[in-house]
Amino acid sequence: MASARTTTSRSPAGLIRLSGILLVVAGAVMLIGGAVTWFTVSGQLADEKITVSADADSFAGEKIDGPFTAYAEAQVIEKHALAASGGKTYAELPKDDPKREVVMTGSFLRSSLFTSVVSFGVAAMAMGLGVLVAIIGYALLQLARYLPAPPVAGTAAD
Repeated sequence: MASARTTTSRSPAGLIRLSGILLVVAGAVMLIGGAVTWFTVSGQLADEKITVSADADSFAGEKIDGPFTAYAEAQVIEKHALAASGGKTYAELPKDDPKREVVMTGSFLRSSLFTSVVSFGVAAMAMGLGVLVAIIGYALLQLARYLPAPPVAGTAAD
């Protein structure tokens, strides 16, 4: 005895094509999000109109608007704070030491600059992963072109 059933399953090519499209879109979103983050952080730093101190090991006198200049200035701030405190960190200074406020301010400034450095790193990682994900999606779309077409929905005898 034969029974009829309807074929409703998706084809492998269709699933691969859908995955490819989703990965290309996700990659584009990651790339755009990373770029927006990078340029936002860069713009915010540039708006502060800070330049790297003259006694920096690198980038002296350059405008702080990127990860390398922000890192260079954070290093200089640490050097100045330690010089002002006689080589002691904020936690090592007595609570009544007037130098403690200078060291604390230096620590806050360094933390802010390091936060921007981390933001640049995360943005770069998002952009790189976005490109990689989009390439994988594109490869899946190309692969789907070579797979057999899905079967036509209909009836099949058992």
